[in-house]
Amino acid sequence: MIQSIWLLFRIFGGLCIFLYGMKVLSDGIQQAAGDRLQKVLNFMTGNRFIAAFTGFCVTALVQSSSATTVMLVSFVNAGLLTLTQAIGVIMGANIGTTTTAWIVSLVGYNFDISALALPAVGIGFLMRLPRWKHRDWGEAVLGFGFIFIGLEFINSAVPGIDPASLEFIRSVSGLGFASILIGLGLGTGITLLMHSSAATITLVIALAYRGVFGFEVAAAMILGANIGTTIDAIMAALGAKTAAKQAALVHVLFNVVGSVIVLFIFTPLLSFVILITPEADITARLAMFHTVFNVFCTVLFLPFAGAFSRLVTFLIKDKKNAEQYQGRYRIEWLSALLQGTPELNIIRAEKEISGMAGLVSDMYAEASKALTAIAETGMPGEESHGDEFPEDRSSGERETAETPGGREDAETRRQGAAEKLDIDELVTVMKAREDYADQMREELSRFLIECTRQQLSPRSEYNISQLLRIIADLEDMADDCCGISLILERSVKKNQLFKRKEAEALSPYVQQVENFLSFVREHLGHPISKEQIDFAEDLEIQIDKSRNRLRKLGRKRIEAGADVKTELLFMDLVRRIERLGDFCYNISEALFHMN
Repeated sequence: MIQSIWLLFRIFGGLCIFLYGMKVLSDGIQQAAGDRLQKVLNFMTGNRFIAAFTGFCVTALVQSSSATTVMLVSFVNAGLLTLTQAIGVIMGANIGTTTTAWIVSLVGYNFDISALALPAVGIGFLMRLPRWKHRDWGEAVLGFGFIFIGLEFINSAVPGIDPASLEFIRSVSGLGFASILIGLGLGTGITLLMHSSAATITLVIALAYRGVFGFEVAAAMILGANIGTTIDAIMAALGAKTAAKQAALVHVLFNVVGSVIVLFIFTPLLSFVILITPEADITARLAMFHTVFNVFCTVLFLPFAGAFSRLVTFLIKDKKNAEQYQGRYRIEWLSALLQGTPELNIIRAEKEISGMAGLVSDMYAEASKALTAIAETGMPGEESHGDEFPEDRSSGERETAETPGGREDAETRRQGAAEKLDIDELVTVMKAREDYADQMREELSRFLIECTRQQLSPRSEYNISQLLRIIADLEDMADDCCGISLILERSVKKNQLFKRKEAEALSPYVQQVENFLSFVREHLGHPISKEQIDFAEDLEIQIDKSRNRLRKLGRKRIEAGADVKTELLFMDLVRRIERLGDFCYNISEALFHMN
């Protein structure tokens, strides 16, 4: 009895080493791949078959369907992937996870594992010592070594277990369909406890190889492992956005419904596996069953990916907010399973920074709309002369402003501007969004600084410094957009309205900055080329030239006797808009230096 308990502890210890090896392997590959994993996942856009193939490749690489699924849920939550894209990858990931069973069955029982384990640990450890670009791959090799050591412990412990202690398992093996259901439940329960279908399948293959139970019960336990592995996706979706919950539900439905369908054809499916593996032992047949099951479910459901998407969207409805920038801004780390891969959190931050740029763009659009409303309330009879600033009109304008009729016209313009533009509402909205931008800067800066405390490559560390610079520039842009609204508020309430000609002269200047802001938004998230930074520099030069022309207009009008306060307000507005162009160029430089 004591010996059996000791052997069970050895098996449990072997499983723990195996799980640790899986984690080290997965973390090493994810750290080595970094943000390229997300780029690979984005490769599948719009094509469900490529999506499935991508899911298969990524999961076969990181050796964990849970890691792939959690990545998907996190990426969907961050807006990096759509639900439709995620569905195909989830299906492919289930096929990719079968590579673990093949490694266990082909390597674990046909080779001297100890001959592979210790060299892998030694090579991996040596590769991790120097700070070089392949250091993370050394961690992956080290993970393989731990996997082989764990398998060796399990294989050496299982034969020594007293058969009498496993009488319960043997007793449920001859109950027909009830045996299948019991095996299904055991597989599900063990996977829920260990959070790893790979560990469950490894244990099942080891026990089946030693004759503890037959092919039928072992296959049923593998079905149960596929159901139990959905727990990680569910946990990753807790507290997440609606899209992430929908992605997690896809994983649950796919595995659960697929397992239920296979139960109805369980015996014929086992016969088919035996037919295509006539000379194989039980370990290879279990690996083949796992593969056939997942390929069958993928082939069955993949053509209906669109229907799957509509179903989960119906079951978990999206709740739209009336105001996009309401409440307190928060950004959370990706799932705990990915905390050892800070590069993926950097991708998360880049997505949020793109959202911050969208906030600034919305603020600038509101300011531009307000400027247009004021421009449409020009003095009656005043003609537009575009970029021409004839001095002989200034005296007439001064006369109009000084006569009683001129004062009436000015008041009429002020009332017209107030009717076209609810300035109080504009300022309230802009202040709320500026405050939201302040929150984003604070939270995103804290988030990125937390990333630097993790194990990062030099490239990622440098990129974080550039992202912090971009965040600061975007927050300053939000301040200037809010400042523009305050200038317009003063213009309307103090009756310091610009002439129509001045307002129309601002229009191409405003458009230049809007074009620059669109350029920045389009290229956020990836480095820009030499040609693109040259284009950004040209935009900056054009904006500076327009600023100089507009300042000259303001000075000429002051010299001609125009209202000094109004013209100074005009030049302050020009300065605020020009600063936005400066920040856009600063962000472009940061993107150019990222690698």
